[in-house]
Amino acid sequence: MKAIRFLRSFVFAFAGIRAALQSEQNIRFHFTAAAAVILAGLLTGLAAVEWLVLVLVIGGMLAFEMLNSSMERIVDLASPDLHPLAKQAKDMAAGGVLVFAIASAIIGLLIFLPKWF
Repeated sequence: MKAIRFLRSFVFAFAGIRAALQSEQNIRFHFTAAAAVILAGLLTGLAAVEWLVLVLVIGGMLAFEMLNSSMERIVDLASPDLHPLAKQAKDMAAGGVLVFAIASAIIGLLIFLPKWF
């Protein structure tokens, strides 16, 4: 029984990823950007530690964007009417994604630019 519940949790998780891809433009952008970075990494010939960093950054970015999207839905459900605190919660979650995206871009530049130039 525990094994079945464990396996079902993967089904639910993949359903969440599918729902995000179907409904969220930003997550589709991040998946596309991740594919471009992976391709660039393959063409550039990155070291193992550089791949480790990129995998962590890509995974973190995708996870953070999905958490932001889920936060937006939770806030919309809890506060269907406009409320300043609901707006702040959504803005803060989006700001967190932006901070991580900027950090990810800087990390990407630090990894790729020395190899390209």
